[in-house]
Amino acid sequence: MKDRKMSIRISDEDLKILHEQAEKAKLTLTDYITKTCLAKQIVVIDGLDEVIRQQKAIGKNLNRLTVLSNMGKISSVNLQQLTDEYAALNRTLTELLDRKRWSA
Repeated sequence: MKDRKMSIRISDEDLKILHEQAEKAKLTLTDYITKTCLAKQIVVIDGLDEVIRQQKAIGKNLNRLTVLSNMGKISSVNLQQLTDEYAALNRTLTELLDRKRWSA
């Protein structure tokens, strides 16, 4: 529970940088500063938005197939394309994580 208030003096330039870093980390300024001050690791992986979009698309396709199967409209499905897309997505994730490890 956040029930304490803290006041600090900071330059406009430093405050701008903190806001930019918090936004990049997709955190509020308070959460970003708290995690940073408590030496908690903050990991930002560029390119993850596209991976998430692809995961949602795969999930929607799988859900459609499940609904059609439960309705009895299909009895078998060739999941090769879905499997291939999922494998490509995993390769992309691995590349993003490897790139992050080497740049950290």
